[in-house]
Amino acid sequence: MKSKHLHIISFNVPYPPDYGGVIDVFNKIKALHAEGIKIHLHCFEYGRNEAPELNAFCEHVYYYPRLPMWRGFFSRKPFLIASRKSNALRNRLLADEHPILFEGLHACYLLDDPAFQNRIKLVRMHNNEPVYYKTLANRENRMFKKTYFLTEASRLSRFESVLSHAQHILCISPYEADHYEIRFPQTTYISAFHGHEAIHSKPGKGSFVLYHGNLSVNENDEAVKFILKEIWKELNVPLVIAGSAPSEILVRLIQEYPQVKLVQDPDQNTLEELIRNAHIHLLPAMQQTGIKLKLLNAIFNGRFCIANRNMIEHTGLEQYCLCFNHADEAKAAINAYMQQEFTAEDVIFRQPVVDTFSDSASAKKIISYLPEHP
Repeated sequence: MKSKHLHIISFNVPYPPDYGGVIDVFNKIKALHAEGIKIHLHCFEYGRNEAPELNAFCEHVYYYPRLPMWRGFFSRKPFLIASRKSNALRNRLLADEHPILFEGLHACYLLDDPAFQNRIKLVRMHNNEPVYYKTLANRENRMFKKTYFLTEASRLSRFESVLSHAQHILCISPYEADHYEIRFPQTTYISAFHGHEAIHSKPGKGSFVLYHGNLSVNENDEAVKFILKEIWKELNVPLVIAGSAPSEILVRLIQEYPQVKLVQDPDQNTLEELIRNAHIHLLPAMQQTGIKLKLLNAIFNGRFCIANRNMIEHTGLEQYCLCFNHADEAKAAINAYMQQEFTAEDVIFRQPVVDTFSDSASAKKIISYLPEHP
């Protein structure tokens, strides 16, 4: 009986699966394990504890400290890559010939190491990182952080050439696959892993609109400010904003709107209940990068979705959302949909999403790239 083994290098501990990148990693591990893959997981610790729950899906789980920020100043590599250097990781990878999956550019310190020249190497691209960091810099007012983001963007642009050492580049959205395929023909699109195998949206009506996300990320912070200042100033509709670590400025701004409620640092069960009970999911994105897992989560588990072009364009999910270009269009859509019931027919209309975006189908694509070992 032959089995397939795979090393996965994760930029962070992928449990609990409570924000975009680690949701993809965790559900990928589960899906590959369900298909019989023997997983050897390597995690860099970054503000999260070791997770014994991962042992249920992996042959081995190893943890490595992330290096302090000051070490990045003495490296030509971007800090997010240089801080994930580990000799212990290198030695463990060299102990066998199993293929290696690098989760994001973050994990690619060893991708061009000559010792791995003959290994099968796959890179999961979670984002167009140079563009993402440039956008973060443009939105940042604090000079130190702006300088840091610009420096990272420049280093990341240079570092991306390392992708030529990967046999397979697995982009998380069609938009980014088109971008990277120009330089790296070994690029393919594999959908985000999200953990849902069926549509769980509830027919009926909810009483509120929901926006959720990691509020410590300045893109999401900006999205909430856009919602409040441009859309909600003339709406008398209940809005729930759910997310982790909002700034004090954002908390004070939310308090100015009596029809808006903040659910700060919700646990997984609370967030899932909010997603299923909301009548409308409001999904603005400030930039077009990757595919937002909150969009997939809303379509699989929520009712009506109203999103802008940055959120849905080139995702294959356009037909399941109402798209708005301007705040006035969003207001009109919210007022209209709050009066409509989400029906059983609406649930049936979403069924094709299951086949197109199923975790098992995506896992099989990755497995096709792995050699067999006795």
